[in-house]
Amino acid sequence: MRIVIAEDDPLLREGLALLLRAESLDVVATAEDPATFLAAVDEHKPDVAIVDVRMPPTHTDEGIVAAVEARRRLPGLAVLVLSAYVEQAFATDLLAGGAAGLGYLLKERVGRVEEFLEALHRVADGGTAIDPEVVGLLLARNRPDDALARLSPREHDVLALMAEGLGNTAIAEKLVVTEGAVHKHIRSIFAKLDLAPDDRADRRVIAVLRYLRK
Repeated sequence: MRIVIAEDDPLLREGLALLLRAESLDVVATAEDPATFLAAVDEHKPDVAIVDVRMPPTHTDEGIVAAVEARRRLPGLAVLVLSAYVEQAFATDLLAGGAAGLGYLLKERVGRVEEFLEALHRVADGGTAIDPEVVGLLLARNRPDDALARLSPREHDVLALMAEGLGNTAIAEKLVVTEGAVHKHIRSIFAKLDLAPDDRADRRVIAVLRYLRK
C-alpha cells in the first residue's frame, strides 16, 4: 500500500509516517500544504491519501478541496480524511460523490492504533470508514425525515453501523445477532426508505446519506 500524507502539523505528520512505516506500509511522501500534496499525488500515484481537513493558507476546507482534486487526477485513489472536530458540511460533502474508498475520522482516533489501521485498510480496499462519533453527532444535529422516523430502534442501530462502513458480518458481531437477522433489518430499512433495487445506485450508500443529511 503506497500512502501520501497531507497534514500541516509537523508532529502529527511525522508521527503518522513513523506509525505506518512501523506497520511495513509504504509512505511515499508527506506534505504540509495542498499544492505539495497534489504534486506528490501526481508524482507517486499512491493507493491511499491521508488528508487533514483544515490546511494552509486559510485553514478552512483546503484539505477537502485538495482531496476531491486528487481523486479527479487519480481516479480510484482512496482518501482517509482526518479532522480535529466534526465538520458537518465537509462530512456530507465528502460522501455526496459516492462513499467507496472514503473515510472520515476524528484525529483522536489515530491514537487508537488498531482502529485507525483497520479504517485505513478498509478504505484502501474500497470500503467506507466513518468515525462513530462523527455519525453520532451528525445524527444528533439532523432532524430525521418522515421515512427515517419509521425505522425501529434496532433498524436505527443497524443503519448507524452501516454509516461507519461495517459490513453485515461486523454488524452482526457488534449487535450480537445473526447475519440473517442483519440482512432482514437491512431489507426492512430499504423498504421503509423506499429504496428499490437499482443497478445505477448503491442502496447502502443512499440510506447512509439520507441518515447524514438534513
